[in-house]
This record gives sequence, C-alpha cells and structure tokens, in this order.
Amino acid sequence: MTAVETEKAPRNAVFAGIDTFVNRHASVLPTVAAAVILSVLLVGANIRFDGRFLTPGNISALLLNNAFLMVLAVGMTFVIVTAGIDLSVGSVMGFTGILGASMLSGGVPAIVVIPTMLVAGALIGLLIGVLVQYFNVQPFIASLAGLFLGRGLAYVVSLNSIRVEDPVVLWLQTTRFRLGDWYITPTGIIALVVVAIGALVMQYTRFGRTVYAVGGSESSAELMGLKVARTKVMVYVISGLCGGLAGLLLTAFSGAGYPRYGIGTELDVIATVVIGGTLLAGGRGYVLGSMIGVFVFATITTIISFMGAEQSWTHIIVGGLLLLFIVVQRAIVARTSRTG
Repeated sequence: MTAVETEKAPRNAVFAGIDTFVNRHASVLPTVAAAVILSVLLVGANIRFDGRFLTPGNISALLLNNAFLMVLAVGMTFVIVTAGIDLSVGSVMGFTGILGASMLSGGVPAIVVIPTMLVAGALIGLLIGVLVQYFNVQPFIASLAGLFLGRGLAYVVSLNSIRVEDPVVLWLQTTRFRLGDWYITPTGIIALVVVAIGALVMQYTRFGRTVYAVGGSESSAELMGLKVARTKVMVYVISGLCGGLAGLLLTAFSGAGYPRYGIGTELDVIATVVIGGTLLAGGRGYVLGSMIGVFVFATITTIISFMGAEQSWTHIIVGGLLLLFIVVQRAIVARTSRTG
C-alpha cells in the first residue's frame, strides 16, 4: 500500500462511519438540528442584548406566552406522523374559547364548562377523522371543512369579545409558582404535561407504534393486522381535543373569548412541528421535537420584540427555516431510500 493510500484509508473510514451514523439516526437529525438552532438563537440573542435575554423572567415567559401553541403542536404531531394534516386547530381553539367564555358569562360553573370545551374540540376532530377514513376525503379538504365549521360556530356563539371573570379559569394564568426568579403558571404545567403524555404515548404504547406504522406505509400496516382505521380517526380526535384544551389555555391567558382568536395559528403550528423534525410525508417525528420547534418560534418572536422590529419578520424568518427543514428532510429521505 502506498503512502497516499495509507493516508486515504483513515479518511475513508471516518466518512464511512459518518454515513453509517447518519443512516442509523436519520429520523432524529432534524430534531437535533432544531435543538442546535434554538441554542444558537438563545446564545446569539444574549450576546446581542448584552446578557439581558437569557434571564429567568424572559425564559419563563417563553412557556407562559406559548402554552396553547405547544398543546396544539402535540396534537398536530400525531396527525402529521400519519401523513395527514389538520387545518382546523386554530378555528377549533377560537370556537371552544368563545364557547367557554359565553357559558361562563351565563353562570355555568367551570367544572361543566371545561369538559364541554374539550368535548367540543374532540367532536370536530372526530368529524374530520371520519371524513378522512370512511369517506376518503383528502385530509387537507376535510380539515379545511373543519376550519370553516369551527370558525362559523364561533361566530354563531358571539360576534364580540366576551370577558372571562371566573376565578377558576383565571387562576390558570394568574398563579405563579416561583423558584427564585424563575416561575411557571398552571397553563405552562398543563402544556408540559400534555407534551410528556404525548411523548410517552408515541414512543411506548401500541397505539403510538401504530401511528408510526400508518405514516410509514398504510398498506403495510393493514397487512400486519394493525387497526389502521381506528388509529387514523383517533389522531384527529386527539388533535381536536388538544384544540379544545388550547382554547381553554388561550382564554385563561387573554382573560376573554373572541371568535377571531386562532386565525392563522394552524400555519404556525404546522411550521413548529416541521421545524421540530416531523416529516410531512409521515412516518417520522417526535413530540419533544415539536416542543423544541415551539421554543424556536417563541424565541424568534421574542428577539424581534427586543429589537423593536415589525412582527412580520417572525413569519419571514420562520418561513425561511421551514423551507430549510423541508429541504433537509427531503435530502435525508432520498439518502435513506438509496441506502435502503
């Protein structure tokens, strides 16, 4: 062996090792990339603003202000992993929020209102799931119908904002559990619990494994005897349920219900889930990755607020990141397909 060949051998071994690592861990690479981007944003912002960004109060506010978005992202992750989409989540959140505020203003106790909001969201999700599975309606069209249904129902309930004065609902947002300068609200705790439950279900239950199998290949999942129909309907029910819960959290956060709440939120949710590493084609994705995607979105929004710039830049930057992650996902899928 010549000296040149001897020198190339270790390099080839290194490249081969990298290829093997990428192929074995392709599904988590986009999520890792999102975590790296989040770290860069946080550190870069802290340097840019002379150490005034990474403060306990500011970091605590990231969860406080985006608890409802995190809950929506969990439900959307289930749907997208099955290669579906749910455009109704924003309108479901708006509808359940104004419904709850209207019932509370009418004297209905919170112990009745809260389950009603959750059930209302789940029913819209059930309708979308039935359309997708049993009527062969494309998820985009079925969830678009759900979007119009939810928004229409919200306007039926009220055309105006309804103030919430119920102490139980307001307690969810006004209460602060503190540890020094750090704090968390009940809304934040609820969001983190939903993330934890979603992650455990996806990774350690038969239902979660079926969700991945359906997204990977629905026909193969049917041949394996998995309950494909029930799973496809259930993911939309879960998304609707998360929409109802997000309506509660947003109502507590704002102190009011408003029929126009959530317009465009479905696009933010899809963006955060994709940035968090969930593959739009289905079969791959992590709830924890979606949580990271929400924090990326929240951090960008906060940075722009610190700079005093227009919030339109948030959507410009998130759009650029979304395009980048879609390209990365396509490259990973193409690579694993060739090696497979």
